[in-house]
Amino acid sequence: MPQKCYFNGDIITLENEMYADYLLIENDKIVCVGAKKEIEKYIYNDAEMIDLQKKTLMPAFIDTHSLFFEYVFSLLYANLSDAESFDDIKKLLISYKEDNHIKDGEWIIGSNYDDDFLKEKKPPTAKILDSILPNNPVVLQHQSGYSGVLNSKALEILKIDKINDGFLKEEQFTANLQKIPIPSINDFKNAILKVQEKYASFGITTMQEGTLVDSMDKILTLIIQAKLLKLDLVGYIDIKNGNKILEKFDESIKKYNNRFKIGGYKIFLDGSPHNKTAWMLEQYKDTENHNGKPYYKDFSLTIDFKKAISDNMQVLAHCNGDAAAKQYIECYKKAFNSSKRKHNIRPVIIHAQLLTEEQLIEAKKLDIIPSFLVANIFYSGDILIKNFGLERASQINITGSAVRNNVLFTFHQNPPTIEINMLETICYAVNRITKEGRILGVNQRITPLDALKAVTINAAYQYFEENIKGSLKHGKLADLVILDSNPLKVEYNKIKNIKVLETIKEGKTVFKL
Repeated sequence: MPQKCYFNGDIITLENEMYADYLLIENDKIVCVGAKKEIEKYIYNDAEMIDLQKKTLMPAFIDTHSLFFEYVFSLLYANLSDAESFDDIKKLLISYKEDNHIKDGEWIIGSNYDDDFLKEKKPPTAKILDSILPNNPVVLQHQSGYSGVLNSKALEILKIDKINDGFLKEEQFTANLQKIPIPSINDFKNAILKVQEKYASFGITTMQEGTLVDSMDKILTLIIQAKLLKLDLVGYIDIKNGNKILEKFDESIKKYNNRFKIGGYKIFLDGSPHNKTAWMLEQYKDTENHNGKPYYKDFSLTIDFKKAISDNMQVLAHCNGDAAAKQYIECYKKAFNSSKRKHNIRPVIIHAQLLTEEQLIEAKKLDIIPSFLVANIFYSGDILIKNFGLERASQINITGSAVRNNVLFTFHQNPPTIEINMLETICYAVNRITKEGRILGVNQRITPLDALKAVTINAAYQYFEENIKGSLKHGKLADLVILDSNPLKVEYNKIKNIKVLETIKEGKTVFKL
């Protein structure tokens, strides 16, 4: 493959010299970044000269937490995100059954409904779903991914008592969701390719599967053997339910095998603030002594942390509430101090929405990385104001505090819960405005540059890949994105409108508008 030389645009390096005039790549690597006289030392006569025409070239975005396979399955479900009433849900489900020629008795799954935006302000019941599709087992998954409703046929097949009108949440819901039969191999392959196209369309070249469990071993075998991955995928194994994955795919532990690698372990410490199940130090607003609950006892969590440190495996822990964050920090500190082999595993607090500034400082001392679900300021900010009150809700995702305390942090969207739109996420981190237009925590606003680092060079560091990804530098992979505007120069509220024009993975175009 001939060399490619990019010029005549804003080339953002995210290195000490923030901008460069030229970028030269050869095959899958960056050869040179700099002025014309530097490029001339390395460029061949037959190099392809690519005029950026004043567009912006920068490192590709890196996804630091998503549920890749859940995203794949979501393409095989009925999308209910536009539903504003039970009647809308009915129309969408019936159309989905008819359009996809689904027979009676076959499973139908609807995804991304949100009762907060339904006219009825509550989820539909099993009885309502029975009236819509009486001859099919039906599951509706809430947009959070952590709750849903099942009709009577689905409850019967899964042997679940008909409690709470078919509504399940947290582990009871997610565990039963995994028992539902998967689609055909061809449908699944096509969905895998479509999801990657989606990631690439947002300028992302590294993806994540945040929860690998043993039942996914056949899926992993398929994507590796069939070489279905066009982008890099990093998986994290459920520490309680992933021994088979660890043994079967040992050649993928911390190294890529046909673009897949195992990055470490996954742990769940609490629920979500949206559902009032995040474990908090203080009670939720307008409740009596309700502050969520822990998923772990301290003793068990310390043992799992010690295992991860001993195995030299990174840990990602789902952790929303400040009580859960306190438990995380204290148990990890105890595990690290008592471990014989003190590997720096760069543990990550996933979501970190109610992490306090004091906890942030303690986390830094232990090299713990907070990965903020900062897009939730827009998508759930108004709901969190109801759950916590304005003062507490204003201090969710304390990115401003992280910058002031020189704490390295990353961003994620937790797709398919929230779309993997990095530019939108950067915009929400910079502006901190909710859906209803309220500003949530002016003191936690950050600059576009700090936000950009959270999804590039900092994200690469989270994956132990800072030497090969995240910035434009000699020897790094040519993982690039071309944008129609510069996110460091446009008006802050217009960052989300920037378009991805082209995404390049190791020198090859994987998306072009």
